[in-house]
Amino acid sequence: MKGCLVLQRRFAYIGHELAILLKEKHGIDEFCAYTILRDSYDFLRTQKDISYTGLLLDEEVQGTYKDEVLDPELLQRIEREYGSVWKFIDVDRVIRYGQLVREYPHNTSPYSYEEMLRMVQVYVKRIEAFLDREKPDFVFTYIPGAMGMLLLYTIAQKRGIPVITVVFPLTRDLITVSERFERLTWVDAAFTENLKKEPSAIARYKEAYELITGFRNKPVIYSEVYNSLIQHGTLKQFEFLFPAKVTRTVRSLYGLFYDWVNKRDARADFTTIHPASYLFDRVKRKLRNLRGARDLYDECDAQEPFVFFPLHFEPELAVYLLSPFETDQVTLVRRLARSVPAGMYVYVKEHPQMSQYRPRRFYKELKKIPNVRLLRPELSGFDIIRASKLVAIISGAAGWEACLLGKAVITFGEPFYNTLPFVAHSSTPEELPALVKKQLEDPQYSDESMIRFVAALLEDGAQCDLLQVWEFERDRERKREKLADFAALVARKARLVTGTQR
Repeated sequence: MKGCLVLQRRFAYIGHELAILLKEKHGIDEFCAYTILRDSYDFLRTQKDISYTGLLLDEEVQGTYKDEVLDPELLQRIEREYGSVWKFIDVDRVIRYGQLVREYPHNTSPYSYEEMLRMVQVYVKRIEAFLDREKPDFVFTYIPGAMGMLLLYTIAQKRGIPVITVVFPLTRDLITVSERFERLTWVDAAFTENLKKEPSAIARYKEAYELITGFRNKPVIYSEVYNSLIQHGTLKQFEFLFPAKVTRTVRSLYGLFYDWVNKRDARADFTTIHPASYLFDRVKRKLRNLRGARDLYDECDAQEPFVFFPLHFEPELAVYLLSPFETDQVTLVRRLARSVPAGMYVYVKEHPQMSQYRPRRFYKELKKIPNVRLLRPELSGFDIIRASKLVAIISGAAGWEACLLGKAVITFGEPFYNTLPFVAHSSTPEELPALVKKQLEDPQYSDESMIRFVAALLEDGAQCDLLQVWEFERDRERKREKLADFAALVARKARLVTGTQR
C-alpha cells in the first residue's frame, strides 16, 4: 500500500513521524509527499528514515506560473472537472490576500487576476502529472488551506483516490480523520447508527455522558496550546517592551535577514517573508497596540438578553475555507444584529489572539451597529456562552462548546457539528431572522443526541493533543509515543478505504 502525504507547512515534521509509524508498525510500505515549504522539502529529501518515491514542492510549482500561457480550453476543463477556479484562489491566504507574508489586516493580493489563473493552470498540470506518476492508494492530508492543497484534494477525489483528512474535533486530547474536511464522515455514520440503538448497546455511551457532564461542570479549552490565550492582563499591549520580547524580536529579524542574504532559492519563494515587510508590519502593529482598544469595550451584563458572536482568528481556514458565502465578519455581525428580536443585543468578543492585530477601525465599524456590544477578549467565552440565549458563529470552537453546554447554535460556515440535528445553518441572509426566531423559541436541543454523537466521536477518534505535539514536543521518541494512537487510527482508515482490511 502506498500513501501520498500532503504536508502543510510545519505539519511536515509531524507527517513524517506518522509515516515512520505507519511503515514500522502498520505495514504501509511506500510514501510520496506534497510539501508546501522549501525547508520541509529539504528535510524530507535529506532525512534517512524513509525513502519517499517522489516529492513535489508547492513553492516550486507556484514559481513556474511566470512562464505559463493562459489556456482558455484548459481553464474550461478545470472548471468542468473540478469546479470554479475561485474556490481554489479564495482559499489561499498568500495568493488571494497577500497574508502570512504580510500581517493582518493587510488584504491586498500581490498578483493580478491573470497571474492567479496561470497559477491554477500550473498547479493542475503538475499535480495531475504527480498523481499519474506516483499512483498512490490513498492521500493523507491536513485540512486543505492553500491553492495547491485544495487542488490535490479535489483532483484525488475526482479520480477516486481515497482522501483521509485530519480534522480537529475540538475535544480535549482527541483527534480524528474524515473523508471530507468539513464533516466527520465516519463519526457521522456511527452517529446515525447510534440513533437507532438503545443506550446500553452504544459503545462508550457512559464515557460520552461523563465527558459532557464534566465539561459542563468545568469547561476546558480543547488543546493545552490555547490555555494561555485568555490570560491577558491590563498591560498586555505593552509586553513587547519587555527585554525578553525585544530580544526575541531582534533574533527573528536577524534570522530573516540572514536567510534572505544566504538562501537564494528560498528568497524567490512566494511564501518567504521579506525582512523589510516584517519590520514595517511589526512596528506598525506595536505602535497601534500602544493605543489599544480598551476604551471601545463594553461591559458584559449577564442579565441582558443577547446573542453571542465570537470573532474568528484571521487569516484562518474557519473563515476562508469553511465559510464559502461570507468572509467579512463585520457584515455577518451587522446581518445578525438586524435579525434578532427588538430589545435583544448581539455580544461580540474578540478572539484572544487577534486583539494585537485588529485595527481600531474594525471595532469602530462594529460599534456603529446600535444593538452590538463589544466585549474584552480576556473574558471567559464559557461564561458568556452560559449567559447567552443563542450562539451564532461561522465555524469555530465556541460553537462546539455551546453544543456541549446545551445552548442553541446557528452557524454561517461548515463545521463538523452541523451534523447535529439541533444546530441550525444559515446560508440565505433573507431567512436569518426566521432562523434566529426559531432557535430562540424552539431550539429542540437534545442531550440524548449530544451523548450519542460524542460517543461516536470517542469511538472513532484517537487520543492525542496534536497541537501540543506540533507546537512544543521536540523529543522524537516522546513525539512518536504521543502519535502512536493517531497513527493506528490512520492505518485503520487507510486499510478501510483501500479495501485491504486485515
